[in-house]
Formats: sequence, structure tokens, C-alpha cells
Amino acid sequence: MSFGFYKNALSQATRGVATMIFVAGLALIGFGFLIYLLPRVFATIAAIVFFVVGIGCLSTAFKIFWAQRKIDKIASDDPGYYGGDIEVHIKEDFD
Repeated sequence: MSFGFYKNALSQATRGVATMIFVAGLALIGFGFLIYLLPRVFATIAAIVFFVVGIGCLSTAFKIFWAQRKIDKIASDDPGYYGGDIEVHIKEDFD
């Protein structure tokens, strides 16, 4: 006694994966052909993408360095800096 539901679902999943691989292959062939025909255009696009990503990396690194500088100031024992006059009170209730 076998159920056709599982067999059909597996068949549909396999067919869907094969379709996605087929479409990806056609897209890669198309992009490769376009790059072959118009290399200067795609080189310019790649250069622009690398430039924008580089600026994004620099800005992220700057933000991390700036945050680390603030954390170092907070971690120092300088009482004149933010949070120097805060006291922690713990109520000990051991009933």
C-alpha cells in the first residue's frame, strides 16, 4: 500500500529544482554572450559596482572605529565622562 501524495510531491519538487537550474543556465549563457559582445560596457558597470561597494566598506569601517572609540571612552575610568556618577544599588532580600 503506497500513497501517491508523497510520490507526486517529490516529483514536483524535483521538477521545480530542474526548472530553476535550467533557467539559471540560460541566464548565465545569456550574460556570458552579452559580456562577450559588449565587454567595455560590462567592465564599466563592474568598475562602478566595485567603487560603490568600496565606499560602503569604508563607511562601515569608519562607523565601527567610531563606535569602538566611544566604547573605549565609556570603559575607561574617567569620572568626567558619560555615566561616571552612576551608582548601582542591590537590594538583598533573602527571605
